[in-house]
Amino acid sequence: MPTSSTTVISKCTVYPDQESPDVGTLKLSVSDLPMLSCQYIQKGVLLSYPPYPFDELITFLKRSLSTTLSFFPPLAGRLQTDADGHVHILCNSAGVEFLHAEARHISSQRILSPSDDVPDYVKELFTFDYTLSYSGHYKPLMAVQVTELGDGAFIGCTINHAVTDGTSFWHFFNTFAEICKGGADFLKISKSPDFSRDTVFNSPAVLKFPAGGPKATFSGDVQLRERIFHFSREAILKLKSKANGNNLVEILGKQKNDGWKIVANNGDQTNKNNNKTAEISSFQSLCAQLWKSVTRARNLSPLKTTTFRMAVNCRHRLEPRLHPYYFGNAIQSIPTVASIGELLSSDLKWGADLLHKNVVAHDDNTVRKGVADWEREPRLFPLGNFDGASITMGSSPRFPMYDNDFGWGRPLAIRSGRANKFDGKISAFPGRDGNGTVDLEIVLAPETMDELLKDDEFMQYVS
Repeated sequence: MPTSSTTVISKCTVYPDQESPDVGTLKLSVSDLPMLSCQYIQKGVLLSYPPYPFDELITFLKRSLSTTLSFFPPLAGRLQTDADGHVHILCNSAGVEFLHAEARHISSQRILSPSDDVPDYVKELFTFDYTLSYSGHYKPLMAVQVTELGDGAFIGCTINHAVTDGTSFWHFFNTFAEICKGGADFLKISKSPDFSRDTVFNSPAVLKFPAGGPKATFSGDVQLRERIFHFSREAILKLKSKANGNNLVEILGKQKNDGWKIVANNGDQTNKNNNKTAEISSFQSLCAQLWKSVTRARNLSPLKTTTFRMAVNCRHRLEPRLHPYYFGNAIQSIPTVASIGELLSSDLKWGADLLHKNVVAHDDNTVRKGVADWEREPRLFPLGNFDGASITMGSSPRFPMYDNDFGWGRPLAIRSGRANKFDGKISAFPGRDGNGTVDLEIVLAPETMDELLKDDEFMQYVS
């Protein structure tokens, strides 16, 4: 197979098909600004081959993207720093980049193979590799690459991380698909973004940058391995049962009788009685097993500490709540720290309980304290694994990734590009089957991945 997998056929700029003068400029918040040193988000969908010529698809996608941008004008803008040092999104309709590429020698089945590492050529299905979000001052804030495969299509979307978090990213992606499926001539979309900036995250604080802008906080030159691990509903229920000290019959009974949700929103859970702290969630249980197994695979000193860092959506944690489709970043990072010796010598419930208590405690007061702390010391988000013992969980199994039907069926898979990858970076995706299944995209040092694949305690839950 050729080492260079994609050929760019054409490249152009797509502009909103209508002006949106009511948006103007949007000031970056205390949740947006730290992301300026992070790389653009790169996520995309693998689709079966469209039922019409690919050239027609490209023309139609351009037109649909143009319509979608009229509902999301910030994405067609650029970043601008004013005289006081505040960074804004200038909604000036400067446009986004659109690429048509070919990789006909690549089959969908090869991308979907569960027994192999994610092939390097999957990374070529995206553009703007290693681009820092600060570059949005002079580069488009978004790019779409559509690649024709031998038996399918891949739509890869790359968006500035200082402009969107995962919630806003997939809201845009879902709307793009909705407009494509509906015929591109939309006057109204089903879920409109909220561009308000009158929130707790809006601040007079200024984040100062070195000349030329910030640098990435992690090395992009380290050799890594990346795999997709699938967890069935049954496997996750077993983990949840183990973490809660219950038997599986009890867990199934509670789920049936009390309306328990299988998958949590980065750890959140609710039953019909609104008891939010009654049980360790299924996702927290999965995270605890991952934390324990990856830490064991690293073979570090038991005297060291290890950190499991999880990004949480703050929209519903604030009082009053933010709009569910608030556009921008509304996330904070929750670090959970433990000694390696205690984590590895304790049962699953011990680590899961640490994660659970931290997530439950992250309420309105905690969010506001985090904002105040950042205002006292404005800083960039230190993305990376600085001590060799950390894990960073991103994305969420509750994001509607498989709702992206562009008109000829749901995605076959979700994949990501090179962006923000380092040893210990994990991304959680919903499984294609739904019903509580989860896929974990795990990025590790090669020797750590080797050991994880030998870890029977972990692998028994992997489909």
